[in-house]
Amino acid sequence: MRRSLALVGLLLVVALLSDAPWAARGSSHCKHTYSEDIRPHSVTITEFGAVGDGITLNTKAFQNAIFYLNSFSDKGGAKLFVPAGRWLTGSFDLISHLTLWLDKDAVILGSTNSADWPVIDPLPSYGRGRELPGGRHQSLIYGRNLTDVIITGDNGTIDGQGDIWWEWFGTGNLNYTRPHLVELMNSTGVVISNLTFLNSPFWTIHPVYCSQVTVQNVTILAPLDSPNTDGIDPDSSDNVCIEDCYISTGDDLIAIKSGWDEYGIAYARPCTNIIIRRLIGETRTSAGIAIGSEMSGGVSEVHAENLRFFKSSTGILIKTSPGRGSYVRDIYVSNVTLADVDIAIRFIGYYGEHPDEFYDPNELPTIERITLKDITGENIKLAGLLEGIEGDNFLNICLANITLNVTSESPWNCSYIQGYSDLVSPETCEPLKEIISPERYSDCYHLSDHLRSSRNQKKGAWSLSW
Repeated sequence: MRRSLALVGLLLVVALLSDAPWAARGSSHCKHTYSEDIRPHSVTITEFGAVGDGITLNTKAFQNAIFYLNSFSDKGGAKLFVPAGRWLTGSFDLISHLTLWLDKDAVILGSTNSADWPVIDPLPSYGRGRELPGGRHQSLIYGRNLTDVIITGDNGTIDGQGDIWWEWFGTGNLNYTRPHLVELMNSTGVVISNLTFLNSPFWTIHPVYCSQVTVQNVTILAPLDSPNTDGIDPDSSDNVCIEDCYISTGDDLIAIKSGWDEYGIAYARPCTNIIIRRLIGETRTSAGIAIGSEMSGGVSEVHAENLRFFKSSTGILIKTSPGRGSYVRDIYVSNVTLADVDIAIRFIGYYGEHPDEFYDPNELPTIERITLKDITGENIKLAGLLEGIEGDNFLNICLANITLNVTSESPWNCSYIQGYSDLVSPETCEPLKEIISPERYSDCYHLSDHLRSSRNQKKGAWSLSW
């Protein structure tokens, strides 16, 4: 009952926020990489014996339906339709050229029996399960080496029923790392849209080693105290577009990753060209947008705009550690509204654990060319807690047009960073006080053209089109 009431409350918040001026959709949207044509072949899950009573286990029905539809993958693809009902299932694999479509009142329920979630190999860029040595449980909806995969519907629901997994995690009764709700691996042309995702056992949506990924118009909910229930985690993936989403979970709403210490360095697949637009959400323990801490394959070319985070621990977070190596560079975040957030901007140079004793502490990450602009905040405790690594300063951190209503008498705390600022209130810390002058334009990622045209304009007139 408590969770049902919380869900209703959150959905009411979404409805109310949709009328706010900042929530209005802009003219730019993800460019889909898939055909809009209707799949020429379609079946309904009930044709394969599925029963939508919330009790009958339908894993075989999903597996058999997808096995049958595989015969149409070279004939224009196929659609698996899930009608209204509560469809209990264990993990199942998708195929290429498939649309998984959930009706408005369809709910796919994850089994609460761990045996229905097979154990698979760890990701090569992590070297082991993220939580425990060895393998990891396969996600509820899983696919690898796929092309043209669509998971969508008329706002149907996928519920991982993660309570039991959170309990096992909290009591130390797990033998393997918890499963994600959706994971696509080594796949191209992935679209996830128009659905609600609830109660993931671990990270909710995890595209890893993927290209051309769109996540659009989704709602992701989990209790605010649920452990590690990240919303969307692009991981060693490129050309990812996330837009028009509402996320309220127990960890980072979006976390951009690329592998863990020596394993991520060796695998060497970066996360790059990530676009995030019109994201709303809350997280009491973590960040609205985070980069890292697993970033050992590199993260670059991240553009995020039109964001609102409320009642959250942190707005924007970059987290790394000695041993991670690689880089986070060319990051641009703009048009952010914060309310009741503990720390607006946070960089952590010493964060998180390591996969094993074989990591090299001398592998230091390069953090540079981070631009944050057009940020406002009300009832903020700290404007910035920016902590680099001794002997490995974070460089070219550029803050512009930021106004925060801060309750702390010491709004900024900075160490081992270097950069510039302009039109920042409260006044920033000493390492960032140098003005973004014309000579410094090239140091600040994605600001040069804008600043040349608007340097002398009033604070409220700043704008950028990209």
